[in-house]
Amino acid sequence: MFTDSTPYFSVKHDFTAYLSPWPKEQALPTEYELRAMLPMGLLLINDVKSLESDCLLQLRHLDDDAKTVVDYLKLQSRKIDLILQYVLEREQHDGEQYQGAFFGGSGIRIISETPLNENEQYKITLHIREELVALLCFVKVTSSEPLDTDTSQASSRYISSLEFTQILETDVEQLVKASLSVQQKQLKLRKQAKASS
Repeated sequence: MFTDSTPYFSVKHDFTAYLSPWPKEQALPTEYELRAMLPMGLLLINDVKSLESDCLLQLRHLDDDAKTVVDYLKLQSRKIDLILQYVLEREQHDGEQYQGAFFGGSGIRIISETPLNENEQYKITLHIREELVALLCFVKVTSSEPLDTDTSQASSRYISSLEFTQILETDVEQLVKASLSVQQKQLKLRKQAKASS
């Protein structure tokens, strides 16, 4: 169970988050309790990703002739991930839906119509579609500020920072890998844009 507030960088990227307030008087779940809370869809996608990464690690040690097989297996794995992601998105989700703006291994930032109260705890389900990440964890609100910088009128939207308070270590690893992947794609796009201008 990861409860450390190790600072990781975060990356700007759209995703979906479902937040359910967690009662103040109720303790956060243990690692065992958190695993027991995972819906079947999340368990399936986590198991598939774990099996996939173990298998790909072993295949990396094969010679160049195996590259075609590895590429084919990656394609098959991607298909399975996409189907699981589709199934997950169709499931009923607890909590209110929010638009995510930034994510990383330490926490997320979301956009809301009203400010969230600092230090409030939430149970949260995250879906980062392009990176095939879906997870359940707990967060605490560290700040909630107006998104609009124009001070002459009241803000209609807020950006809130949420730090992870209970999250499985494997989920932190998923988020770190996904943030690095998104950053690489963004850098590649910037290079292409500079080259074409």
